[in-house]
Amino acid sequence: MFTGIVEELGKIRSLSVNGSSGTVSIIAKKVLENTKIGDSIAVNGICLTVVSMSSDGFTADVMAETIRRSSLGQCRSGDYVNLERAMAADGRFGGHIVAGHIDGTGIVESLEKEENAVWVTIKTESNILKYIIEKGSIAIDGISLTVAYVDDRCFKVSVIPHTGEETTLLKRKPGEAVNLENDMIGKYVEKLLKFSASDKEEAGSSLTMDMLRDYGF
Repeated sequence: MFTGIVEELGKIRSLSVNGSSGTVSIIAKKVLENTKIGDSIAVNGICLTVVSMSSDGFTADVMAETIRRSSLGQCRSGDYVNLERAMAADGRFGGHIVAGHIDGTGIVESLEKEENAVWVTIKTESNILKYIIEKGSIAIDGISLTVAYVDDRCFKVSVIPHTGEETTLLKRKPGEAVNLENDMIGKYVEKLLKFSASDKEEAGSSLTMDMLRDYGF
């Protein structure tokens, strides 16, 4: 589990994809501290497992589902990426619950400066927008952000200078893709409501005219 608080900007050393899967090698420093083989590191919001390490970076396997769901396949050597180690049990919860499981991608439409902040507008699909609420949380490339506006085609976040300096978001250009992970609470609520509706339907379907007659109705 992650919090969406980026610890370090890493750089892609290499990305090798054969078919729909492969490996990614990332230059890093801070996230290597106390990290061992098998640990999880979020790369632009994607939870990846460390399979090898060196003094200046790490390598992770990339499966087909990751390539399908995220923008990782569009990355190139030299691109900067947001990095975060899995949350320590004794750490502060500075962002929100981030699983590192990407729901899909969005496209940066515009970046507009307003005093000390920058408004970032992102267009995405309806199956992602339905879980986004104003003043709710969204992870964009692994960055925990608060939604300031949402409609049926896009949403907006306002980025403060510190976030802009410590992450890749304000380095994005209109037309570029970003990874999106919805707040998981909304997805769980939807699932439970579907179960509840299904239970009611099953209970109702067991009542028949024959049963009513048998009981004297």
